[in-house]
Amino acid sequence: MSQNFVKEDPNAEICRGQQPAGREEALSPLEVPEWLGRHGIAVRDASVSELGGGVSNQVFLVESREIRLVVKQSLGRLRVEEEWLSDRDRIFREADAMRWLEARVRGGHVPRVLVEDREEFAIAMEAAPAGAEMWKSRLFRGEMDPELARAAGVMLGSMIHSSRNNEDARRIFGDQAVFYQLRIDPYYRFTAARHPELAEYFESLIHRSAARRVSLTHGDWSPKNLLVGDGGIWAIDWEVIHYGDPSFDVAFLVNHLALKSIAMPAARAELAELAETFVNAVEVDWIAAAALEHVPALLLARVDGKSPAEYLDAGMRDRARDLARGLMQRPAGCMREVFER
Repeated sequence: MSQNFVKEDPNAEICRGQQPAGREEALSPLEVPEWLGRHGIAVRDASVSELGGGVSNQVFLVESREIRLVVKQSLGRLRVEEEWLSDRDRIFREADAMRWLEARVRGGHVPRVLVEDREEFAIAMEAAPAGAEMWKSRLFRGEMDPELARAAGVMLGSMIHSSRNNEDARRIFGDQAVFYQLRIDPYYRFTAARHPELAEYFESLIHRSAARRVSLTHGDWSPKNLLVGDGGIWAIDWEVIHYGDPSFDVAFLVNHLALKSIAMPAARAELAELAETFVNAVEVDWIAAAALEHVPALLLARVDGKSPAEYLDAGMRDRARDLARGLMQRPAGCMREVFER
């Protein structure tokens, strides 16, 4: 993938509708051990299970007495109702990101890359320890642990600080094509087309965010991509990484907590506390105000965009729409106000 594909002009039409690169042949669970063997990793008597929770990749967990790893293969057409295409070679940016960040982040773990296959658009990586689970699962069980929120903020903050104004990071991850394919177009522009009265808000937000290109941005910093186990948290799914606006990541996680407060109103105060703890732990003074610009757009996008939150019923979706519109018309002054409103 070209490192200079995305123009500095935030108005540029970035790769929308581009056809996915490469063959769309997918690995099956039965083929995974043989694929690993071709790449020098022998697995005997291993179990291969397909992991869910995503629409853009095939992900397999491989376990035996000797080994525990994950095999991930990118899809060109995502598994959603609306047509949604993305370059398959984003999987190699993900591998580059994990290598670049492995020794640079604190507060959590980044998986180690073991195999990179450019013919199959697949990688193998270190798996989180047995028993690790999504932070999302714990939240839905009502486990509101502020230390996990703090760790998520510390880890994100360390990524921002280690890459801020870093020319190496800018050179390797400056291409924002996949971010536009997987976030800006399906979340912001698609949602704006469904709400033309709000299109000006979305377009203005896209412009302001594009002007804040200061550090690495994960692009999917959410409770489903933070795995929690005995060894702390593991951050996974780096395929949308780019050099851009890190306030998007802060807003992305806060938005997930806000949606859960709609689905779990009894836990609203605790979720608000988690959001504040997370944002404060990032330790970037300007980032909360910038993230508050993204939150209403993301709220509406997870209702009417291409990737709606699966756990919201019709009434919850209406409440999310009302909250999003209200926050666009009268912005919140702090994170806690989002939850109070």
